[in-house]
Amino acid sequence: MGKGLPYSLGRGKSAKIYKETIKLRAFPIDLSATGSAIGFGTAVIGDFPEGNVLILGTVANLQVTNVDTDATTTFVAGFALGTAPTADLTLSGAEVNLVAETSFGAATARVSPTVRGALGTPFMVDNTDGSLEINLNMTITAATITDDATASMTVTGEVYMAYLLLGDD
Repeated sequence: MGKGLPYSLGRGKSAKIYKETIKLRAFPIDLSATGSAIGFGTAVIGDFPEGNVLILGTVANLQVTNVDTDATTTFVAGFALGTAPTADLTLSGAEVNLVAETSFGAATARVSPTVRGALGTPFMVDNTDGSLEINLNMTITAATITDDATASMTVTGEVYMAYLLLGDD
């Protein structure tokens, strides 16, 4: 082998690209409303390996089903994926850093349309303490959830992620 780039490439180690598929089959999530406000909830659907994780991209194809009477049959909900759970009515920051907030649109007979949410901008997360999780964060419009109630939902679909693990501390 000659000198230069071909020689260098032959001697170096390449970083492994991790490809994760998270399959959700009637995965439960509860959305709670306080008063007449928007309902929200979080469910952990996975986690990352310990270390510095470079997220390359995420795509989620999801559908949600209302399994009780605390939400209307034509409910309107939205979801995001993030490294932080939601604690309030607004999805932002680390609550939406894996997939931006995406609306399901109006449901028919308790079942939403299947929608695609994605994130294609690479970014780094520090998981050197091993605590980061993949959170499914959801909201439901105030008009479609009973005041002061908790609506039980199930989520079906797939989440596809690609990332690099760039060392640990």
